[in-house]
Amino acid sequence: MSSGVDRLTDVSLEVFSTCVQSSEGDPETYVQRVADVARWSEQAGCKGILVYSDNRLLDPWLVSHSIIQNTTSLCPLVAVQPIYMHPYAVAKMVASLGHMHRRRIYLNMVAGGFKNDLVALNDTTPHDKRYDRLIEYTLIIRELLRGSAVSYEGTFYQVKNLKLTPSLPGDLFPGIFVSGSSDAGLVAAKAIGATAVKYPKAPGEEVAPDEGVGAGVRVGIIAREDGDEAWRVARQRFPEDRKGQLTHQLAMKVSDSVWHGQLSQLAHTTAPGESPYWLVPFQNYKTMCPYLVGSYERVGDELSRYMSVGYRSFILDIPPTQEELHHTNQAFRRAVTLASG
Repeated sequence: MSSGVDRLTDVSLEVFSTCVQSSEGDPETYVQRVADVARWSEQAGCKGILVYSDNRLLDPWLVSHSIIQNTTSLCPLVAVQPIYMHPYAVAKMVASLGHMHRRRIYLNMVAGGFKNDLVALNDTTPHDKRYDRLIEYTLIIRELLRGSAVSYEGTFYQVKNLKLTPSLPGDLFPGIFVSGSSDAGLVAAKAIGATAVKYPKAPGEEVAPDEGVGAGVRVGIIAREDGDEAWRVARQRFPEDRKGQLTHQLAMKVSDSVWHGQLSQLAHTTAPGESPYWLVPFQNYKTMCPYLVGSYERVGDELSRYMSVGYRSFILDIPPTQEELHHTNQAFRRAVTLASG
């Protein structure tokens, strides 16, 4: 993050923001909002920016292209859903963007998605089998990007002497993320050499990630110099919303997502006001990750506890303003100081 980026690099952190969604806000200003958030993220020192993908949203590759055109080094972290495109098309997109812009792409490999999306696409594959499919899918992408002629006979994919041209320059080989909230997700992370990302428990309840697997967390942050001010901002941004609560409950009934169930359970067991760990935005269906709220010092302490057990990648929620990323930076500076001490 901003002037603390060197310190963050010292402890091998990767911090990603998240791109605004095309389903929210004025469609006429969406492209400008994407550009604004991308520039704020780059100026704050973020390594990259997550770009969502589902049936409601604009194509993540086109959105990522816009991000690249409006920044100089920010790396799109593109959500990739196997049901949408062949693995060759993904590899071709990564290589093409690499040649056109000399920009590294990160891939967020998505096994599932919203239940209604999968039903509409007639994808009836069970939860764990979707991860089996994701392993095959990602291995083909990896081998293509390494320049190999790929022949593969799997359960879900078969290719023969498939070659990617032009090949991807080695220094632009993508970082790969996958959900690590379920056992199937962790198996997939190990098989494809991916960073396993989870929606974390409160820092004091998190345990060290599996040996040999890069680990990350998806978490929102609202931090201020004064903790009371941080909570005032948090409650103003995410007020209680009965309609949102009902939508959340409905989504839970039709979801087979392990992380969704885990967070919902945590929301019932986490007492309010006792820690910076806050699940109200998730409970009200305003966002899909837990939040850390409080003073720079308190939130920084909590972030350092995630770091101390082995989490090195952090994917933040969508920043509402450039100033919010500045405040987040202050908390990370505190965390890095503690983690380096």
